[in-house]
Amino acid sequence: MTISMYQATIPAFLHGLDNLSAILKKAQDDASARNIDPSVFINARLAPDMFPLNRQLQIATDIVKACPARLSGTEVPSFPDTETTFDELQTRIAKTITFLKSFSADQLEGTQDKTIKFGRRTGPDWEFSGTDYVTQFVLPNFYFHITTVYAILRHNGVPLGKKDFLGL
Repeated sequence: MTISMYQATIPAFLHGLDNLSAILKKAQDDASARNIDPSVFINARLAPDMFPLNRQLQIATDIVKACPARLSGTEVPSFPDTETTFDELQTRIAKTITFLKSFSADQLEGTQDKTIKFGRRTGPDWEFSGTDYVTQFVLPNFYFHITTVYAILRHNGVPLGKKDFLGL
């Protein structure tokens, strides 16, 4: 059976980003209700050596916007990592969703065996087949970073549950 690269990526990314947007809205409302400066949530982290919430979200959006671009051979858009407010983070999510919706299934068709190679900060370049790139790199990283955003907010008392994460 052949995997549809479009079905394995774009719908999952859109669903995850929609849920992330709703989670951020709940966090913003909670900060307001409890009279907490929103920057407390945005700069929060689970451990001293982990990135704060805003960076977790930036990485999640970077990963999913790069995926269909690399698979289709188009340019990966660059977003500056300057978001420091809930509104700016929501705008980043919206820009990412707009970019993802610009791809058609035809653009990703047949990319299962395409070689995906890209640099990393240290060490040799990453190199994957299209399928391995999606299943072993993109999806695990995307879910790791959006889960971390969820966990940071939950740890800080935002009333979130599994249904919020799943979008149910």
